[in-house]
Amino acid sequence: MSGSLVYGLHAVRAVLARRPADVLRLAIAAARDDGRMRDLRDLAAARGLKVVAATPAALDAETGGAVHQGVVAEVRPSVPLDENSLLDLLTARDSPALVLVLDGVSDPHNLGACLRTADAAGATAVVAPRDRAASLTPVVRKVAAGAAETIPFAQVTNLARALRDMKQAGLWIAGTAEDGDKTVFEADLTGPLALVMGSEGRGLRRLTRENCDFTMRLPMQGTVASLNVSVAAGIALYEALRQRRPRVAETQPVR
Repeated sequence: MSGSLVYGLHAVRAVLARRPADVLRLAIAAARDDGRMRDLRDLAAARGLKVVAATPAALDAETGGAVHQGVVAEVRPSVPLDENSLLDLLTARDSPALVLVLDGVSDPHNLGACLRTADAAGATAVVAPRDRAASLTPVVRKVAAGAAETIPFAQVTNLARALRDMKQAGLWIAGTAEDGDKTVFEADLTGPLALVMGSEGRGLRRLTRENCDFTMRLPMQGTVASLNVSVAAGIALYEALRQRRPRVAETQPVR
């Protein structure tokens, strides 16, 4: 059985830690014997996995010259959530959901960065269309630095319908646009929420925008017109995280 490739120290470590039964083969450059690689070998041994010694040239050939950091794993492919599994995940939560929706983001580096940021911000899931958008490729997993193995990722057939389903599940749909109704810092992001980011070039599609409850914008103080989608997603996610943090009661200073 052939699997998908996962390479890079962080991405492979995440697979070994969370999905060791799905690792079909683990190859490490024989010449690498630094502390991080010894830790990785120890983790593999603890999971009962045999390490295959490989030359850097062989790993270069297998990954097409990608930056693999001397470690490549062949992994049984993880299956993204579908529409029904996504709704099950959202409705089973006790705390307000926070979903990052990517409307046709096609650059794998941007998808990987968004997965990494969404995981760091404690998002519930990342959602993307199944067609004409980036999916979980080896490049995405490498850029995500392990987050592709932790953050639930859903691919939906019809994004507009998925947004309507999320509304019925109790989420507010907030789209980001240059002409948004309010700034991201003025919007209320405390409740169950889906943050919708447009694609790299065209932004939100018409049907996607029509299914948003409101739109918001990032204040742009300089000369550039827009930000990279992964940067914009990071700002919006962390503003939501800031608003959701428990408020600490102020105490009187000790005199």
